[in-house]
Amino acid sequence: MGMEDDTREFLVRIMNTVAIVLLWMMANVFIGIYKGFAFFENMPDWTNYLYYCFLVISFVILFIHLKRKWKL
Repeated sequence: MGMEDDTREFLVRIMNTVAIVLLWMMANVFIGIYKGFAFFENMPDWTNYLYYCFLVISFVILFIHLKRKWKL
């Protein structure tokens, strides 16, 4: 008694979505917090601007990718 194909496809899609979002979050946490690009003292540096631009652009790309993936 195996799982139906539609159910298996749905669960794989959910797991892929969770994995992609977690990978995106871990990458941004590593770059931002551990490397220190998310924080600045008095004035933001060019590296802070670059990090936040990367964060926003990668989020938009992630959102578009997930929207296309879940489109029926």
